[in-house]
Amino acid sequence: MSQPTAVSTVALKTFALFNGLSEETLAAVAQCAMMRRFPRGQAVVMAGDRSDYVYFILTGSLKVVVSDEDGREVILSILRQGELFGEMAVFGEQPRSASVVAVSAADLVMLPKADFRQIMRDNFEIAWRIMCNLAERLRSADRKIESLALMDVYGRVARLLLEMAEAHEGGRIVRQKVSKQDIAKMIGASREMVSRVMKDLTAQGLIEETDQGVLLRERLGDI
Repeated sequence: MSQPTAVSTVALKTFALFNGLSEETLAAVAQCAMMRRFPRGQAVVMAGDRSDYVYFILTGSLKVVVSDEDGREVILSILRQGELFGEMAVFGEQPRSASVVAVSAADLVMLPKADFRQIMRDNFEIAWRIMCNLAERLRSADRKIESLALMDVYGRVARLLLEMAEAHEGGRIVRQKVSKQDIAKMIGASREMVSRVMKDLTAQGLIEETDQGVLLRERLGDI
């Protein structure tokens, strides 16, 4: 983890949460914030830690994980550039509920939760966007519970790929490189089973692994 550095208003403008704020407000936010680089594999926060900061991902990607005493790990989500985490700390004094680990080197903007609370008090639009973000997290958790309870491994892999995909030349593509082991940890399956499913989906013409990423065919949504 690097030493903290100052944050510019230009960097803050890359986050949707701060869109439309005045230069004066952005300057006030920048004065409270700091930026740090976390190398690949570095834990940013650990489950049970004090919740002191809200984090914004300027570059890189991170995984949100929980684990048991035997070291078995479940990946709750993968976070990417432009996203934030730790915002639940603003609404209470509970410790972190999960660990967040850098999947790749990541530059994070860190804002003390006390300052973030004040920003929310002073700006209803930001408070509203945070509430919308939390609502989407809840919907995502509901979908994950549904898939674990009702879908087989084929369906869980297909849903995960569709959720991670972005538009590409009239279709969908998963650009983010996620190992089969991590996919297994995200859907509650073994790595061997995920490898078998990915191979079957490729053979059926439902996905295609390329240098750009995993291309998804329209029929994948029918699984």
